[in-house]
Amino acid sequence: MNDKRLWQLLVGKLLALPEIVGYYTQYIQVLLIVAAEYEKRKENFLKELDFVLADVIMALVADFMLVWLPAPTVSLKPPLAVSAGPIAKFFYSCPDNAFQVALSGTSYSFLQRVGAILRNGSKLFGVGTGASLIGTGLTNALIYTRKAFDKDFAGVAEDVPILSTSVAYGVYMAVSSNLRYQILAGIIEQRMLEPLLHNQKLALGALCFAVRTGNTFLGSLMWVDYARWVGVQKVRE
Repeated sequence: MNDKRLWQLLVGKLLALPEIVGYYTQYIQVLLIVAAEYEKRKENFLKELDFVLADVIMALVADFMLVWLPAPTVSLKPPLAVSAGPIAKFFYSCPDNAFQVALSGTSYSFLQRVGAILRNGSKLFGVGTGASLIGTGLTNALIYTRKAFDKDFAGVAEDVPILSTSVAYGVYMAVSSNLRYQILAGIIEQRMLEPLLHNQKLALGALCFAVRTGNTFLGSLMWVDYARWVGVQKVRE
């Protein structure tokens, strides 16, 4: 099949079913995370395969909330309880995304937009910590299983530190991932790409997909550097 025919087939599929890209997103994400891990670890990739596996599982578990929380939202919130305190009332009034465009008749103050970052950051800390507990727990279970059957592997592999890695990943999600996804959803997509390509849904979807793909790759690179910097992952010689 020549390149022209392949391109025509791809465009035809996308025109008929623009959502088809979404069907393969999870597979593409895994490939991107693994590619970023290899880019950072290079010749130590196989030696640090336990770290790689834990990182991939953590990223997959956390990805849904990373997309969900910072996404701009039309307000359909249920009424706030009368007994709610001032802090709860403040965060209730904050937008879902710090940079989202306010609908006609509404507005957000600077403090409310900062509150959106803090609120989502606290949620993502919990999500990241939980995702890491699952990822590192599964990875350690696999390591223990392999050690039981492979004595040579037992002398090489090390357990992934669960609690320290989980807290570190929670902090990383609350700060780095939170800010990157808020900027991506609120500024790049809603304020830049959507007005520019409002009537070109296919191009808009493709560009948003490309930007989010790049953000996934960048986030995986940054996590490896951060994990090594705080000491939860070490370079193995």
